[in-house]
Amino acid sequence: MPVLLPTSRARNRTSPIRSEQAAHHAVVIAGGGPTGLMLAAELALARCDVAVVERRVSQELTGTRAGGLHARSIEILDQRGVADRFLREGKITQLAGFAWTRLDIGDLPTGHPYGLALRQSHIERILADWVEELHVPIYRDREVSDVVQDDTGVDVSLASGETLRADYLVGCDGGRSLVRKAVGIEFAGTDPTLSNLMAEVEMREAPQWGLRHDATGFHGLSKTEAGRILVVITEATRDRSGEASLRDLGEALIAVYGTDFGVHNPSRISRFTDAARQAVSYRKGRVLLAGDAAHIHHPVGGQGLNTGVQDAVNLGWKLAQVVKGMSPNSLLDSYHAERHPVAARVLRNARAQIALLRRNDDGRNAAREVLSELLAMEEPRKRYGAMMSGLDISYDLGGGHPLLGRRMPDLALTVAGRSVRLFMLLHEARGVLLDFGGPFGRDISPWADRVTHIDAAYDGAWELPSIGAVAAPTAVLVRPDGHVAWVGDERAGGLLESLTTWFGAA
Repeated sequence: MPVLLPTSRARNRTSPIRSEQAAHHAVVIAGGGPTGLMLAAELALARCDVAVVERRVSQELTGTRAGGLHARSIEILDQRGVADRFLREGKITQLAGFAWTRLDIGDLPTGHPYGLALRQSHIERILADWVEELHVPIYRDREVSDVVQDDTGVDVSLASGETLRADYLVGCDGGRSLVRKAVGIEFAGTDPTLSNLMAEVEMREAPQWGLRHDATGFHGLSKTEAGRILVVITEATRDRSGEASLRDLGEALIAVYGTDFGVHNPSRISRFTDAARQAVSYRKGRVLLAGDAAHIHHPVGGQGLNTGVQDAVNLGWKLAQVVKGMSPNSLLDSYHAERHPVAARVLRNARAQIALLRRNDDGRNAAREVLSELLAMEEPRKRYGAMMSGLDISYDLGGGHPLLGRRMPDLALTVAGRSVRLFMLLHEARGVLLDFGGPFGRDISPWADRVTHIDAAYDGAWELPSIGAVAAPTAVLVRPDGHVAWVGDERAGGLLESLTTWFGAA
């Protein structure tokens, strides 16, 4: 069997490893984009043997991709102690919006009531640096060509002729996922009704700045931070597909503006549509899907990258516990149960936005005006702002206290006389039981290797986006992904059952 060589991206060299290491990993991730890198980091934090297979020779991107992080994604990075790396390079701004109606989330109860304008190329580079620090091997310039699984693992064949053996394989290899196709998971949804081009270019003539609508669709010309011109334009035809060219862009500009403005020197050109599809199952045996491999939609609202990163954080700790034998294989079923409805809602709101933006006519203009008036009202603005920024995501864990299943706020706690932000307690991707001095003792020592028990004090308000104030609990069990698994009060039981469900048998 050929020896695989993981590349060191930062040092621009390769380091040989022994063939038996190259032949087998507990988890192999196909795809080194934002979702794959985030998942690799999560698994590495859980001390799980993980490797990434990436078809690109380096982390460099071609084409214009995602342009920012929403509030919940920033919170997730803060939970791992790396948010500052991204905040230093991006621009804090109000990113949330619905069908071009801006939604200011500045008054929502979060430590990050904003978005971060930061290109995907930068996001990936920062994530890759973090993954390298965590010593995750990345097999670059290699592409998955086939997947065969049995009762004990997965054989991953590469186009180079090399083979990897994994206990589990996660396809993070994009909308055309070979992993998804190889294991026969249906990608259900709707075909495209429009095609857009996005590019960063230079122009010899002064362009017509701003957004515009016409019978073809929506278009926009704006300046980038680097002083180039960002073009978003709807093509008059859907006859073309695949990689977009400068000629395609010029013809689309002429069709809309009557001139191509002397467009030249593109740094990126990409084509995307409003096709909306979702894997009917996020898991088939020992193969799982995340990110665009599990769901695609029009990029309106900037939700794709963020949804994928959040997929990774939901999956990572669960997969690590299963691989390490702490939890039964059935824990992985909760990944589909929790994340599939989240992406389904994203597809729905993307379809709704495109229906409003698709063309410029009197009916759609009126609908956009009515919607804009509605979203200017306080409660609709907060509700849709929380939705579009990912702050309102709630997993169905059986009802009860409003905190159950929702992301835990980053409270300013007092622990052993010191002030500690709650997110600091999640840096190691472990579970946390916060005890606020309830009337009964809680012995969780059998789970001490998975869950940290902390006596804490907090006398501030408990408030959730789109929910408002909630009753203060006496104890809270927080999962590694930051979502609340159990809430205690004077009458609450079920802590041991919840620990067993999420962290395995004692």
